[in-house]
Amino acid sequence: MRVAMLSFAHMHAWSYAGAVQRAPGAMLSVIWDEDESRGRHAAEVFGCPFEPDLEVVLASDITAVVICAANAHHRDLTIRAARAGKHILCEKPIAVSVADAEAMVDAARQAGVQLMTAFPVRYAPPVVRARQAVLEGRVGEVLAIRGTNHGRMPGGWFIEPALSGGGAVMDHTVHVADLMRWITGREFTSVFAEVGTRFYDVAIDDCGMLSLEMEGGLIATLDPSWSRPAAFPTWGDVTLEIVGTRGTITVDAFGQNVTLYNNADRVAAWAGFGADIDSLMIADFLGCVRAGRPVPVTGEDGLRAMEVALLAYESARRGEPVGR
Repeated sequence: MRVAMLSFAHMHAWSYAGAVQRAPGAMLSVIWDEDESRGRHAAEVFGCPFEPDLEVVLASDITAVVICAANAHHRDLTIRAARAGKHILCEKPIAVSVADAEAMVDAARQAGVQLMTAFPVRYAPPVVRARQAVLEGRVGEVLAIRGTNHGRMPGGWFIEPALSGGGAVMDHTVHVADLMRWITGREFTSVFAEVGTRFYDVAIDDCGMLSLEMEGGLIATLDPSWSRPAAFPTWGDVTLEIVGTRGTITVDAFGQNVTLYNNADRVAAWAGFGADIDSLMIADFLGCVRAGRPVPVTGEDGLRAMEVALLAYESARRGEPVGR
């Protein structure tokens, strides 16, 4: 299966491209990037051609594309790929507005292609085991969930509202909101949020706190802040505490790590030794495309998770809870 990478604007593109190359029966056949210098560099790293003309890429014999452009460009690239008959894995958040996400989902449906949202944390073994425990009723009825997705401030286009659609709340809400939906099988019904800029001198939010309600009265909180300094040993975290009537599950999605001291970098780092969740996600996407199975994380899933972030911004502006 021939796969194209569309943009290396997002840092996850480097991991995803490597995962495509390692996937059985797959080939990273071409790279396109709106930044030609960046695209050519990536092509050199991965040993494949760079093509500056997107239409040439989409007219080629590729089967699927992986989109890692700035958030605001997801709609255009997804719709163009869908119309060309290519299956799509799109980086999160799926878009910057509900209208954009709906247009992407509709384009894929009309073209008869798969649209998958890149939520690799669904593939983390601790998360998978926690969900299975919930489904088996081992914690009883789930009453509340506390989640975090702390991270470093990424800079670049992430702090340009026109390209990112939002700061830390947009960037880090979607992963955990998706996990909460996936684990419980429930939708969000209301969001109350405090959003601010406290850590950096940037014209965008770098922290927030969300209080959420889900169907059936389940309550949840989420801290999606860019609160980790540049010297922090890893990019950040994803944690969950799931409270039920019969027990509590505590999840640290990236807890499998060792501390690495490297004189070249002159900073300590946490090197993960657990599952390669990016590779698991890429292999699953390609396997679904090859077998004609529905992808496990749909465009609609991406829309629902993004909607939580957008409702958080609206709540912060209004100073009150807002519902779907």
